[in-house]
Amino acid sequence: MNRIHLHRIVLWGLLAVFAAFFLTPLYVMVTTSLKDMNEVRGGNLLALPHSPTFAAWAKAWGTACTGTDCGGLKPFFMNSVAMVLPAVLVSTSIGAINGYVLSKWRFRGSELMFALLLFGVFMPMQVVLLPMSQILGWLGIASSIWGLILVHVLAGMPSTTLFFRNYYVGLPDELIKAAMLDGAGFWRIFWRIVLPLSTPILVVTLIWQFTNIWNDFLYGVVFSGSDSKPITVALNNLSNTSSTVKEYNVDMAAAMIAALPTLFVYIVAGKYFVRGLTAGAVKG
Repeated sequence: MNRIHLHRIVLWGLLAVFAAFFLTPLYVMVTTSLKDMNEVRGGNLLALPHSPTFAAWAKAWGTACTGTDCGGLKPFFMNSVAMVLPAVLVSTSIGAINGYVLSKWRFRGSELMFALLLFGVFMPMQVVLLPMSQILGWLGIASSIWGLILVHVLAGMPSTTLFFRNYYVGLPDELIKAAMLDGAGFWRIFWRIVLPLSTPILVVTLIWQFTNIWNDFLYGVVFSGSDSKPITVALNNLSNTSSTVKEYNVDMAAAMIAALPTLFVYIVAGKYFVRGLTAGAVKG
């Protein structure tokens, strides 16, 4: 066995160990969610279920108690869907326009404006909780889905602007100048030239925003009301709801239900996310 083959064996062995280390919690969650409580209590944590059942999944979705509400995760899942889709689309659209302006239509003070927007990427989320609560109250959308959408749009705008601005800097200025000479204006250049070239960064930003907003807990627990809680808050309430018997299989099923959308997005579009990153999403 030569040295190159030995290095490959060692490399693949280390990758396998790391993959097993990171995938073991997922394996435990899936297998536990497919067991009944007798098997959970009497079996091995890593053992496969003897008689797989989706009863825990059905209970987590439809009848599990999240505090005093025993309607399962379904209404909170729908709250998250109603919040995430518009928040992702709006924040991505604003970021695309901001990035287009700050890279191809620069004006006096544009660099200062970009620096101020960039500050929002590094600002701790806890800093905005009190002023944002006051603003939502003034607007009359506190403790509502619309309030959560606004919060996530504003919180995501610095990141989306950064992504698009850094990507658009790499586009040739000659394209914009040639279009201007042909009589194209601001919006026509954006729709006909810039946006069709933005597929890689659009995928990156959509995945980034979807993951951040869907998995957010802090804004959800602070700015939501009883009828607008996202699934992350409901999952926390479900796992902390006391009962006579702790149903670990239901907790694991609930966690899997909450994680399925982000897992699906990464499985379907993960390769496009990597391509988008290498195409300039974090350069510039």
